[in-house]
Amino acid sequence: MNGTDEVRGLPDWRVLVVGGVSGMGKTGVSRALARRYDVPVVEVDDIVEALLAVTLPEHLPEVHFWRTHPEAARQTPESVVQHQIAVAEALAPAIEAVVANHVDTDTPVILDGDYILPPLLTLEGPVRAVFLHEDDEAQVTANYLRREPEAGAQRHRARTSVLYGRWLATQARAAGVPVIAPRPWEDLADRAAEAVTGTGLHRLPLCE
Repeated sequence: MNGTDEVRGLPDWRVLVVGGVSGMGKTGVSRALARRYDVPVVEVDDIVEALLAVTLPEHLPEVHFWRTHPEAARQTPESVVQHQIAVAEALAPAIEAVVANHVDTDTPVILDGDYILPPLLTLEGPVRAVFLHEDDEAQVTANYLRREPEAGAQRHRARTSVLYGRWLATQARAAGVPVIAPRPWEDLADRAAEAVTGTGLHRLPLCE
């Protein structure tokens, strides 16, 4: 039994961050862990949509970047990654505010998203993190094709995801945050839970 549907007692963390790029299985493992611990999931994409709804591009140009520069998604994967990092850095204060709110109100939550930056400073606190990274471009391409068959083989997107994922994984390891491979899928929730059990507690999400 992989334990993904087992409901356990109140966790010893108040925020569990599941980070990594698109196509790595974050949504699936976040939902499995949410069932295991009986806590809700907050997706960073919802935070982005909220900010887009209440700000103008001149207020938060980086957050609005993909809407104001849709052609940028067709740039080289290396350029797209740099834009992704800039957006993540701009979102960091908003994500940190959500984390702080759940810590202050003592309400456990799982936070899931592409734009969560690994912490570069570890402090005592009730926040845990694990990052997922798949380094095989063919596998990531297959993941996208299975999830979005109507889009065909998204090789450019897969290449971008792998490059951004490598950067995130490097940052996470440097900060002492566990990085795990998504495969095998069957025990991913167990491995993610084990990765954060007994590890140091981290304050998120500080950036360079």
